[in-house]
Amino acid sequence: MACYKPPYWLIPIFLVHFTLKTSLVLSDPQDPARLMKFKQSLNNPAVLNNWNLTVAPCTKDVANWRGVLCDANGNIFGLQLENMGLNGTIDMDILAEITSIRSLSFMNNSFEGPMVNVLKIGPLRNIFLSNNKFSGEIRSDAFSGMTSLKKVELAFNNFSGKIPTSLTQLPILIDLQLENNEFEGEIPDFEQPELKVNFANNKLDGSIPKGLSNQDPSSFAGNNVCGKPLSPCKVSNKLSKKKIIIIGIAALAAILAVLMISLFVLKSRKSNKNKYKGPRVTNANRNNTYKAKANEIQMRKEENYKRTDNGGKLHFVRTDRERFELEDLLRASADVLGSGSFGSSYKAVFAGGTAVVVKRFKEMSNAGKEDFHAHMRLLGSLSHPNLLPLVAFYYKKDEKLLITDFAINGSLASHLHGKPKPGDPGLNWATRLKIIKGVARGLDYLYQELPRLSLPHGHLKSSNVLLDEAFNPLLADYGLVPVINKEHAQQLMVAYKSPEFTQHERTTKKTDVWCLGILILEMLTGKFPANYLEQGKGGKPDLGTWVNSVVREEWTGEVFDKEMKGTKNGEGEMLKLLKIGMCCCEWDIARRWDIKEAYEKIEGLKEKEDDESYSSYASEGDGYNSSRAMSDDNFSFSVTN
Repeated sequence: MACYKPPYWLIPIFLVHFTLKTSLVLSDPQDPARLMKFKQSLNNPAVLNNWNLTVAPCTKDVANWRGVLCDANGNIFGLQLENMGLNGTIDMDILAEITSIRSLSFMNNSFEGPMVNVLKIGPLRNIFLSNNKFSGEIRSDAFSGMTSLKKVELAFNNFSGKIPTSLTQLPILIDLQLENNEFEGEIPDFEQPELKVNFANNKLDGSIPKGLSNQDPSSFAGNNVCGKPLSPCKVSNKLSKKKIIIIGIAALAAILAVLMISLFVLKSRKSNKNKYKGPRVTNANRNNTYKAKANEIQMRKEENYKRTDNGGKLHFVRTDRERFELEDLLRASADVLGSGSFGSSYKAVFAGGTAVVVKRFKEMSNAGKEDFHAHMRLLGSLSHPNLLPLVAFYYKKDEKLLITDFAINGSLASHLHGKPKPGDPGLNWATRLKIIKGVARGLDYLYQELPRLSLPHGHLKSSNVLLDEAFNPLLADYGLVPVINKEHAQQLMVAYKSPEFTQHERTTKKTDVWCLGILILEMLTGKFPANYLEQGKGGKPDLGTWVNSVVREEWTGEVFDKEMKGTKNGEGEMLKLLKIGMCCCEWDIARRWDIKEAYEKIEGLKEKEDDESYSSYASEGDGYNSSRAMSDDNFSFSVTN
């Protein structure tokens, strides 16, 4: 299936259309002046000779100033001033005033002095300071609260002291390079699941934390550390003479104490034997007593087991939710919501009226306990208006529970394919557009926050898009590929129905975009993607293939769901979304859009056209002709190849 290509004579119209809509937008008109002020804080700013206020730093995502990084909206995303021989002061105060900055790199220069104060730019995602002359200790709280920080590279400097423990509290940190410094002491506990580190050639000692046991052994070379992935730590058998004397005295005292207690017990038994006048204790009585005691001990053991990690307990990953215990869940009123690909779901309502959803998983033995806990904490750290928040989880080897918020309007699938309830207004075009925009925003956020995962969602489909009271979409069951058993995932998860897995048994960074494309077509057509029902690989006759065949017959009006009440003059926007869906689920990966392009196109959609050139789609027998629609300038935004 291929994206529609317009006639060659329309391409100039596309270019004009784009030029008119891509005017420069900066987050703050004063940002260029702030960069110029920052430039003056450097001792040798001449290398930045093309920084000039007569030219904007960014034109969309193209940088006009050397070393400036730009995003798609023309905002200053960061600075990449590398290999320039720069020195002087890195003025973090002035950089903090550029609120769109997310990445800073000053690698391979000659900056000196203490660590820069990165806390002044709280939303920073990347900081690269390797190969400079920075020195001194870094405060333990130097990175506190920087929950967006993903990459920290401070290698080949002269930093000393202990590794800042605040680095261990960054939930999405994936890259930490501290090699070739003078850090000392023990390595703190890092538990971030996707983290890659390099601590080589420092002065570190002690044992390597369990959370780093999966790292490359070379990451710890040149230190005095032990434990996985290096050789086991050895316990020293050499004791000082003083310690031996102390141990000997303690042992002698213990022996004397035991002897004294034994003599006292023997004397007491003899005295009791002479005094006791009660009934004789038979073997049967003794057996009954022993059984009762054994049962009591076993009950205590079971109770204790239930209250330990071995027996499983609830682990909360959010601090903004009311805490409850597993027993509270068991006592709460429960309704079965259904049984999905992974297991059954229940709605639990507490006495105070708070409702949560408990989802049981039995196919999650792919990850060990520590890895599972770390991944759940990562998912719990995600926060976006279009993600269903993970509240807590329960871990046992053979069963896991994930507890989430309850979405009052159920799933998108139930509204698209279920029997409508009395008084249900249905999903009109405006509501469907609102939903797909929210889905795209949530998916784009997952791509940004889970960059190490080729499938940030992995199971995007209409039953995993839940709707709140205002019909805002909430993505569910996201980010679970690392903990789902591989065989189970490939049998049931939507990402594995994609053309690339069907044909080549692989997934890519564009696989979730294919899932988004199929979801768009499902929303527009009202048809359920039948290949979702097949276990294993998805077959070729998917929803995208059917849509493409209808469009080629030049009767696009037959594609749209008749239950979708249109908005006057909205047909052109519907067609644009149809085209976006087709380009997202393109079979050829090279031609398929990536998430950035899909997100931007969806964000650009409106509920209706500005002009009055279209009649209402809601009329019967519309017969909207696709050849006219595909060549209309309203559709020209989407293809430039």
